[in-house]
Amino acid sequence: MTTSLTDRERQVLEAVIETYVQTAEPAGSRTIAKRHQLGLSPATIRNTMSDLEEKGYLYHPHTSAGRIPTDLAYRVYVDFLMKPPAVAPAQAQHIRGELAGQRAAIETILSRAAQVLGVLTNELGVAVSPTIEEAVLERLDLLQVSTERLLLVLALQSGAVRTIFVEVPSAMNPDAVQHVTAVLNERLAGLTLKEVRATLAARLRDAGGTSQPGSSELLNIFIQEADELFDVSVAPSPGGGAGVLLGSTQPLAGQPEFATKQQLQGLLEVTERRDLLREALTARGGSGGGGGLTITIGQEHSDARLAPFTLVTSTYHFGPLSGVIGVMGPTRMPYDKIAALVNHTSRLVGELLE
Repeated sequence: MTTSLTDRERQVLEAVIETYVQTAEPAGSRTIAKRHQLGLSPATIRNTMSDLEEKGYLYHPHTSAGRIPTDLAYRVYVDFLMKPPAVAPAQAQHIRGELAGQRAAIETILSRAAQVLGVLTNELGVAVSPTIEEAVLERLDLLQVSTERLLLVLALQSGAVRTIFVEVPSAMNPDAVQHVTAVLNERLAGLTLKEVRATLAARLRDAGGTSQPGSSELLNIFIQEADELFDVSVAPSPGGGAGVLLGSTQPLAGQPEFATKQQLQGLLEVTERRDLLREALTARGGSGGGGGLTITIGQEHSDARLAPFTLVTSTYHFGPLSGVIGVMGPTRMPYDKIAALVNHTSRLVGELLE
């Protein structure tokens, strides 16, 4: 991609991006000459900016003499120009201090991490709870909570616990419930949830022969509803997008890109669509550096409603489980600093969850 840019064009493009990120004002040639020691005259910088505009890296907002980077410019900056991400020691210590010692549910840790990232980056912190398709079932329990409802409690080797209600046609014999619990543990413990859903019918095919009244009926319910009962890939969350956790929108709302009522309304509409955010966060679109870091810029998003935004995310891992954490903000952001913070936080979250 950068083969079409000369060394001078790369210098000027980087200077324009850094100036615009810092000032939120269109960058003019005189401003670039004063702020950056490029060894170039304002006239040379102006001509180079015109060349960059013709190539699609800069554009004029209205009649302003300054120029603003395009999404393509940010992509070139992220892939080829910005310095390798490195988090400052003081920030690393701050993040660990905010998250260390948390002995809470996974979602609580992720929510706190999203809040901390949002504050440090002045963007919106985002996170997705881990998918647990590959999580191993340690044991399960069936508890009778009413005459027509059982509570299925799944304990996973990752330490996570999920609960699902099982509807039954009538009150179950306690001995039958206990028997079915023993059968399910004997035949399903040690399997991943994905394996349970795929093979449950075959594993329970010969388990119906018992003297306990109601056992066969309850086993048939598990056989028929295996996909629903063991479909607990993510924890539920409000707003229609399972497992999506957001920090405060306040830092983001204070940025110039959301100064008008219409711009702010667009931001709120996007943050209320958790399903839209989940799809974008888990799609892992765009390109980025190593370590699971992904940066998706503006119109690179598949959904046009996200075109004003950049998503910087990184995958965290613990055991066989993984999820996504990062920030969402306008395309004008300090990519190097944010990438470093997101990458560092994702690794720390993985360590804490382990």
